[in-house]
Amino acid sequence: MTTIDQIITCIPDWRNKSVTVTPLSGGLTNTNYRVEVEGVPYVVRIPGAKTELLAVDRANEYYNARAASEAGIAPRIAYYLDDVNVMVLEFIYGETMSISKLSEPGMPTRMAQSLKQLHAGPRFLHDFNMFRLTEYYLQIAEQQAVTIPDGYPTYLPRVREIERAFARHPLPTVPCHNDLLAENYIDDGKKLWLIDFEYSGNNDPTFELGNTAQEQQFDDARQRELCAAYFGEATGDDKLARMKLNMIMSDVGWTLWAAIQAKISTIEYDFWGWAIDRWGRATQKMDSPEFREWLEAV
Repeated sequence: MTTIDQIITCIPDWRNKSVTVTPLSGGLTNTNYRVEVEGVPYVVRIPGAKTELLAVDRANEYYNARAASEAGIAPRIAYYLDDVNVMVLEFIYGETMSISKLSEPGMPTRMAQSLKQLHAGPRFLHDFNMFRLTEYYLQIAEQQAVTIPDGYPTYLPRVREIERAFARHPLPTVPCHNDLLAENYIDDGKKLWLIDFEYSGNNDPTFELGNTAQEQQFDDARQRELCAAYFGEATGDDKLARMKLNMIMSDVGWTLWAAIQAKISTIEYDFWGWAIDRWGRATQKMDSPEFREWLEAV
């Protein structure tokens, strides 16, 4: 495991300078530090162990983080140590967001503005498809003897229904973050910056909207505000339905991610509880009367 002290010695510009290190909390996959060099702050991100089992492609992440920075919505990469996949980013002065902060009046509209800025930027290196990622995670779970929630396979026919519905009228893909937990937004008072592009890739924009709405536990009014701010007030019900089905797909896929993390991660976190919560949300929606209505609308 690469240590922060080793990283500091590997960057020539930092040698023989005053350096202070402060651990940053909140990372679920990586270890993060604030490093001040002669008073200039950076964020150093050291990858966690066995992240290849979680389908993290570090070359893809680096490429996409640079592209997002070019779009003006992500921090600049100051240094990249490709032999250990360590990224050193400029420090964004602002407040790390929370579910409660992103639920405040007007925040869904601000989130949509940031997402539109990302989606209008340079294309990413690879595509992202939650249906294929779910299949991959199921293979890893079998290979690694990972426990998954009871009844998970019985819902896969409904997942296939969602994919078939989307395929009837596919939307053009755009560069998406795909993993927008509240903590991946930073508010500098003017705009919401996006960080952590481990699962980024070109994707249906309604997955991005559905994913972040689900992570923020948005109610119907906030979901509608997010959708309308992104697509326009005259948006048809089909876009909102796609978004709602992608809220399900976000939980379907990340449930398995969390189950795998519960088996392999060295981070102190209740990943199994995280998986159960998300799977409960997904099944509740797939069992609801609205599920068929959303499929029909799409």
